[in-house]
Amino acid sequence: MLHAQMRALDEHEHADLFRMPTDLTGNPSRGNAGLVDVLDRVLDKGLVVAGDIKVSLAEVELLTIRIRLMICSIDKAEAIGLDWWKYDRHLSPGREQVMQENLELREQLRLLERQVAALTAATGRRRRAATTSQD
Repeated sequence: MLHAQMRALDEHEHADLFRMPTDLTGNPSRGNAGLVDVLDRVLDKGLVVAGDIKVSLAEVELLTIRIRLMICSIDKAEAIGLDWWKYDRHLSPGREQVMQENLELREQLRLLERQVAALTAATGRRRRAATTSQD
């Protein structure tokens, strides 16, 4: 009987070794809640990490790497004027299509403006001709 209880306990512990802990499988621990709070604060306020790496040999600088890392939410980034990902063709693949459509629409607008100007000029000439013939 004791052997059967030990075996059942071992199987239960063995199953726990391969189970991935998630928030849905139990109460979040204090460490997890702290991590969530830290991430929420970082994304809300932002975090900037900056540094330079310089490689020199015999006081001759061979390489300089400047690292600038900013971590924040997209809303925060847009609020401070950062929106480079909207214009990066690798991050916004549909952007090129929108740009092309925008160019085509601008060309159509120019064409319509020219047509309106030509019609306005023609109407003005007709009015002048009509007033001249009445005089």
